[in-house]
Amino acid sequence: EMTELFTGLDGGGAFREDRWTRDGGGGGVTRILSDGKTFAKAGVNRSAVDGILPFGASQRLGGRMLPGEQASFFATGLSLVVHPRNPHVPTVHLNVRYFELTDQRGRLRDAWFGGGTDLTPMYPSTNDARVFHCALRAACEQHHRTLYPRFKMQCDEYFQSAHRGGEARGVGGVFFDHVRPDEDDSGLTATELFDFGGALVRSLRDAYAPIVEHRRSAAYGERERQLQLRRRGRYAEFNLLHDRGTLFGLQTGARVESVLMSLPPEAAWTYAHEGGTDPLESALLAMLIPRDWAGEED
Repeated sequence: EMTELFTGLDGGGAFREDRWTRDGGGGGVTRILSDGKTFAKAGVNRSAVDGILPFGASQRLGGRMLPGEQASFFATGLSLVVHPRNPHVPTVHLNVRYFELTDQRGRLRDAWFGGGTDLTPMYPSTNDARVFHCALRAACEQHHRTLYPRFKMQCDEYFQSAHRGGEARGVGGVFFDHVRPDEDDSGLTATELFDFGGALVRSLRDAYAPIVEHRRSAAYGERERQLQLRRRGRYAEFNLLHDRGTLFGLQTGARVESVLMSLPPEAAWTYAHEGGTDPLESALLAMLIPRDWAGEED
């Protein structure tokens, strides 16, 4: 469904598919569109992996296991990242996942859902942030009125680069983790949480596709291109240093090419760059300060 959506939005490129297996158990399917008409890179990854967790890993994941207890895991999910060509079109990321932890006797000890989607602009456009957040709020409210405000706040808190003074990666979206069936504040069952994850994936048709269609033909020059490359560099920094999914994949022996599919095809790091000296970049940085995008009219 997602490869069909982004193939249509690209208007010229096609996805290649790689099926892979993990030595410790399980595998997945990775689809990559490279050097397309609209997208420089788009990746969609589905996986279902299982195996033994290293000691302490279950605690780092936030699972309910005793310290030092051996745990087996099962994890399945879908993730996608899209890096457009045109700097006016923001990057989008989405992930939905499910985890199970069992003890040495095979008894289920913990299970939870996680995921989210967020928008990373490379050019200042407040209207894009509003479109994205309003669509997410509508999708969340179909399942429970508490989901959007809680998950929006958690997204703002999660997508910060601590090594950059807490700079936000983008304008956020929604993010959730360790949402356990029948235990979350929403009281949603496992089936309802699964349905919510599917709705979140489908929400990109309203949250992101209109932005692509509206912005992909906008004119830009070298100034905008260099800003895009610098912001892609910050994106890569977050994914390599802080992203839980990246760390989990690398620590559990998943296919490296699939784990790192989220990285942009090109990025730049300018030594001792002062972002506040360029009014365009200053406006973009000001957009990254968390706010109530779905409630703003100006």
